Amino acid sequence: MDDYGIHKNGRLEGSGSMAVDEKSLQFEMKDKPFARILVAIDQDDSSSSINAFQFAVTLAFRNHAKLGIVSILELEDLNVFEALSPERRNEISDTLLADVNVYVKIAKEHGVAAIEGFVAEGKPAPTIIADIIPTFKPDVLICGSKTKHVSSRKKIFIGSQASYLAQNSPCSVLVIRK
Repeated sequence: MDDYGIHKNGRLEGSGSMAVDEKSLQFEMKDKPFARILVAIDQDDSSSSINAFQFAVTLAFRNHAKLGIVSILELEDLNVFEALSPERRNEISDTLLADVNVYVKIAKEHGVAAIEGFVAEGKPAPTIIADIIPTFKPDVLICGSKTKHVSSRKKIFIGSQASYLAQNSPCSVLVIRK
């Protein structure tokens, strides 16, 4: 370990000259790096969504930031009866809105002063990117993701919605794993 606490694994070679211009790394610390935080809640993945929500509330509280909470009604998850019945769709949408209101209530109880809830219909990630982000204008989007183990190679992939958000969002994205 060197004077700066950096571990060297013995594979570093070179003449000792720096490849990074030290002046380009200089910056001033911001007191509040995030003024607007959006958290995506997935009703199908409650454990990682709860972790993402708790992280977002903590971050919003510490930064005195406005918190947006969004949940998307996934139309493709509805059966034929639910999709064709306006009454049933409204009932499901009302339940989703009630759930978002519970998240808003809990965030307020934890000291977040400015909160806005959103409910929409569609595919979650594209709907969040196309409709919610342009409206709320977050500095950062926080979402949960189930960890998916693939084959014996021990690779781990984030969920498809989190991956889509990370790759296509115009703002920074934090993926909170369960």
